[in-house]
Amino acid sequence: MKTYRLNRLFNAASGRCLDVAVDHGFAGEAEFLVGIEGMAGAVARLAEARPDAIQLTVGQAHHLQTIPGRDKPALVLRADTANVYGRREPDRSFAVLIEDPVGQALRLDAACVVVNMFDVPGGDDLRGACIENVSRLKAACDHAGMPLMVEPLVMKPATGGGYTVDGDLGRITALARQAVELGADIIKADPTDDLSQYHRVVEACGVPVLVRGGGRVSDEEILARTQAVIEQGASGIVYGRNIIQHPSPAGITRALMAVVHEGWTPEKAGSLLEGSS
Repeated sequence: MKTYRLNRLFNAASGRCLDVAVDHGFAGEAEFLVGIEGMAGAVARLAEARPDAIQLTVGQAHHLQTIPGRDKPALVLRADTANVYGRREPDRSFAVLIEDPVGQALRLDAACVVVNMFDVPGGDDLRGACIENVSRLKAACDHAGMPLMVEPLVMKPATGGGYTVDGDLGRITALARQAVELGADIIKADPTDDLSQYHRVVEACGVPVLVRGGGRVSDEEILARTQAVIEQGASGIVYGRNIIQHPSPAGITRALMAVVHEGWTPEKAGSLLEGSS
């Protein structure tokens, strides 16, 4: 049964996926709301650009699912929230599942659910909580035929406080592999510092790997990075701020889709942004 939903998530021709993450409000951090202050308009504009999927929370999924017609992007439902994204280290880290995540995903007609799995320095309790969350979701997802996407997020202390992502190949590979061992059907992982080695993450997982976008970078960098990870065997991308905070979210979505699905070069795909707004 999971195959039926996965067919809605991955492009039939390329076998790849572009999932636009618009679940940033779940973090409870004001800076993450830039570009998505008005969710109804933000989701509508993205849906018109026709990415393969849009990643939303249980409280915002209706903006996508009430759009009429059969051609809208698939829904990826965020199943948990955490407090490790702020500019200071929290006194107590947590990762909490929403109530009845798979039941809510079914009622919202989601194609997939996604849950975090953190590796934070000194955060053994947080990692243990994430393992429990993944394990609980795995059983419920299997029972319902719902694909499970796990987001292994390797972090390190940031200058000025809090955490930032760590592109260390070994840490990313190990955490992603642990997520697969726990039953992930799809992995959503950070890019490595050396993109030429990303095939090692893909090979270690053995399930589709979608690459996270992280913080906002230039169009040239994000298009080149996308080409690189696709060439390394990634099955697609999950980008948030590099799309929703772009001057033309629809334009950059179309450009990224051309790289992911049609094999366009970054330069050719960048031409789709000329004159866009």
